Amino acid sequence: MRNRILALAALATAIGSPLAAQAQSGVTVGRAPASVDSAVTIAAEQRPAFREYVVQQRVPPFSIPDRVVVGTTLPEAGVTYYDVPQRFGATTYRYTVVNGETVLVEPRSRRIVEVVD
Repeated sequence: MRNRILALAALATAIGSPLAAQAQSGVTVGRAPASVDSAVTIAAEQRPAFREYVVQQRVPPFSIPDRVVVGTTLPEAGVTYYDVPQRFGATTYRYTVVNGETVLVEPRSRRIVEVVD
């Protein structure tokens, strides 16, 4: 009887270990989204000048029914993305105006990575 219990416990451990390891591979607690890590955003001291630049460019705003938050994916159609000028820092992101707020967007995924306040 004791041998059966030990055998079942060993079997459960052998089956459960790969599942537990696989479940942990996607955990990203406390870590920024991957695209935020891989590209430079606009420095804090440059943000007022960047906002002024966007206003001067008269970028047409795009409206979405939801709040503008980091992680929101913008629709494929109807949004125009603009290059960030080199003087505000080298970045792979593009900018646009959504619901009156200037946002940085990862161009391939169309995901908002920063709301420039």
